[in-house]
Amino acid sequence: MKVSLTVNGRAEEVDVPTNTLLVDILRTNLGLTGTHVGCDTSQCGACTVHVNGGAVKSCTILAPQAEGLEVTTIEGIGTMDQLHPMQEAFRECHALQCGFCTPGMIMQAIDLVENHKDLDNCGIREGLEGNICRCTGYHNIVRAIQSVVDQG
Repeated sequence: MKVSLTVNGRAEEVDVPTNTLLVDILRTNLGLTGTHVGCDTSQCGACTVHVNGGAVKSCTILAPQAEGLEVTTIEGIGTMDQLHPMQEAFRECHALQCGFCTPGMIMQAIDLVENHKDLDNCGIREGLEGNICRCTGYHNIVRAIQSVVDQG
């Protein structure tokens, strides 16, 4: 089937089987490999992207459901010369180790901050429940997100 969607501000059309997942469209068809596949069961959050403005695990969307969507991936939020404020906070606060979960974690964190202005430590941790990091223990991730909240 042909699927038309907008990814990082660009109109895209892909021809894929109906059982293709959005994460596979992004990675395989469009070459946007910043979105990771970590579990194949919708548990880890490594594939989190923004769909129509909100954080969504891209492994939960089938090709027919992707028709007409506006998708933003980690590649669409900043550049090497000018990081997104959340990317910069993760860098400054050492909120990553292996980096595998980082793109999905950052996309979830941006959504969290944009939709919950008065976040505290507990609220941030609750907001990250669907994103797993196997390396950091979350302390620096929470610290990075809190620094963006504090910046207003």
